Amino acid sequence: MPVSNFSSDTQLTSLKQPAINTLTQVQPHGVLLVINESDLSILQVSRNTRDAFGLSPEEVLGKTLDDLLDSYQVDQFRDGLGHDNLDVMNPTKIWVRRRGDDYGVYDAIFHRNQAGFLIMELEPALNHDNIPFLSFYHLARASIGQLEAGSAGLQDFCRIIVHQVRQVTGFDRVMLYKFDDDGHGEVLAEEKLADMESYLGLHFPESDVPQPARKMFLSNWIRVIPDATAEPVDLVPAINPVTHQPTDLVMSILRQPYHCHIEYLNHMAVESSLTISLMKDQKLWGLIACHHKTPKYVPYELRKACEFLGRVIFAEISTLEEEADQSYRLKLAAVQSALVDQMAREDYFIDGLVRHDPNLLDLVGAKGAAICFGGQWTTLGHTPPEEELNYLVQWLGKSVEDDIFVTDALPLDYVEAQRFKDVASGLMAIPISKRSYVLWFRPEVIQTVNWGGNPNEAYTLMDEGENPWLCPRQSFELWKETVSLRSLPWQSVEVRAALELRKAIVNIVLRQAEELALLANDLERSNAELKKFAYVASHDLQEPLNQVANFVQLLEMRYDTKLDEDGKEFIGFAVEGVSLMQTLIDDVLAYSKVDLQGIEWQLTSVQGALDQALGNLRGRIAETGAEITVDTLPTIVADGTQLMQLFQNLVGNAIKFRKPNEAPHIHIGVQRQEEHWLFSVADNGIGFDPQFADRIFVIFQRLHTRDEYHGSGMGLAICKKIVECHRGRIWVEAAPDQGATFYFTIPVEGRDRNHGNGRKAQNYLFSRG
Repeated sequence: MPVSNFSSDTQLTSLKQPAINTLTQVQPHGVLLVINESDLSILQVSRNTRDAFGLSPEEVLGKTLDDLLDSYQVDQFRDGLGHDNLDVMNPTKIWVRRRGDDYGVYDAIFHRNQAGFLIMELEPALNHDNIPFLSFYHLARASIGQLEAGSAGLQDFCRIIVHQVRQVTGFDRVMLYKFDDDGHGEVLAEEKLADMESYLGLHFPESDVPQPARKMFLSNWIRVIPDATAEPVDLVPAINPVTHQPTDLVMSILRQPYHCHIEYLNHMAVESSLTISLMKDQKLWGLIACHHKTPKYVPYELRKACEFLGRVIFAEISTLEEEADQSYRLKLAAVQSALVDQMAREDYFIDGLVRHDPNLLDLVGAKGAAICFGGQWTTLGHTPPEEELNYLVQWLGKSVEDDIFVTDALPLDYVEAQRFKDVASGLMAIPISKRSYVLWFRPEVIQTVNWGGNPNEAYTLMDEGENPWLCPRQSFELWKETVSLRSLPWQSVEVRAALELRKAIVNIVLRQAEELALLANDLERSNAELKKFAYVASHDLQEPLNQVANFVQLLEMRYDTKLDEDGKEFIGFAVEGVSLMQTLIDDVLAYSKVDLQGIEWQLTSVQGALDQALGNLRGRIAETGAEITVDTLPTIVADGTQLMQLFQNLVGNAIKFRKPNEAPHIHIGVQRQEEHWLFSVADNGIGFDPQFADRIFVIFQRLHTRDEYHGSGMGLAICKKIVECHRGRIWVEAAPDQGATFYFTIPVEGRDRNHGNGRKAQNYLFSRG
């Protein structure tokens, strides 16, 4: 009876993929002998030896071939056994005397199993003469001639193969079955009796030809079952007396099929079958499957003729596919060469991939592509939104370790991809570095697959006490399945092209990195000289400026009574100019001191740095009545002095650009994000037009005259340099009369200690006086 629940997954797997080498029963139409090759003594025989030799198994065991056959035939065997490849002997016609003048003619087929034993199999010889080789040749030549007569495609080749095989063998139905990349199979060609159910165009699940059977088909190219209803016979003895293990009969032509396969044929309403392997590149490409409604025996030589025919015509199929692959391969090679040349000519290699024809899409036939490099995205064609791309790359970084990731069903691997399945159900991704990727996308293609029976019910688990077994489905009627969340599959030639491009990109990036390193060294040397010049020049300028200030002030004190109002005003202008010059020199000095090498990285309390900055601004805070609120701030890895300068400049700016007759309200906020801290300094000041959001960070740039607001135009430039030296970035959001909010980021380091979660914790309120 059927079993709904099965406790052991391991046992279920073993039933779905049985070990063929443990099957030791024999089909009854022939006789099998297991022989010790050294002396040709018989170790095991099938129980039906009386049919061939007129002797019981017990009478045959222990004898040698010399005892059963005439010496001339045995000497022929010994000569043939001297070859490593025993196919040269197969088949050998032998005459076996049973009783008196009664004798039988058999085809003897030899092979050596994995353990080194000689296996001799006897099949009744329907023809006493060998089929001449020229018959094979003319048969194949006629088929090739049909193909050469017109422009043949894959379907034509397959159709001619099944026609010729059926014509030669007389089977009721002959099919050509091709395996898909996912292990399932499809019937590409079929010729049959009119009253038989057609399987043309139907798919069959992977479990119909389990992995052990496929492995067997790789080495045993022909498999025949003359009568699926016949009762098998046992080996005598059941266990090999030398190895004390079951004898390996994987390569045997008489070996009894697995019980599930016999049931499979029974449900197809056929009683005999012939299967021929089709190989390509040492892999199982497909099968020629022949079915007959009644028992049918096919002689060994005729089976070999069909195999020969299949090989010859299938060689033409392989050539046809290889020519198509080669044509596409050459096209992609030309695209790849052009892309490499374009990358080499561009200063930024990504421009070479996206701004010319051909572009990145042409390399693999994709509908969309995206490049993540240096934290920035460059997209081409139809792609998911940038936010989705960021999440996808994070998933790839955690899930993929190979040089390439390829799938035509991304939503099945990465569930979030269902949100953008219409543009990216297929993905091919190559990593350039740990966080840099090139991605290609293909959209969802909804298909209807015609199955031979429901693939989800390919078998039923039957229970017979301690010996459960699998029963294949009983119906092979058309069962349609709508397949979604899949794209067109990526071809192997496209995968190879992507891998080659990856090598080229890595080489170009490394070369550009070397060039940038040389340039960085030059810039570093230049910057060091400029910094030294600025420092020396500033110091040298301080002394004469001080002299000018001192003498002007002395002049004002000594001759105050002799100066009219204009004179006093001119002296005021001179003092003010000197003061401004000294401020500029101080700011230039401060700017030149900010660099990456000068940063003292250490655990720094952001609250402590802010307190120092507010202490320095205490007078201006008290004068303006500024109210400052602060979130709970973390401890981070940073330079405390520079962090203090950063807050001092930003808070000072907020106080400076306050609205008239309105006290400044300033809030310092913080948020913990995945890879960095996000700080903000928001105010209720005069704000500014957003079009100037980038300009205000440029050195010496101002939005107001010095008469309106004093300052050198260096404060925000210093802030930008401090943040960038901490590997972060700074920006501002503002609007006229609506205040401004400055944001900056500091990367999260492994040593950071978060002592806060962003809730408002402190309030600074300084009243006037």
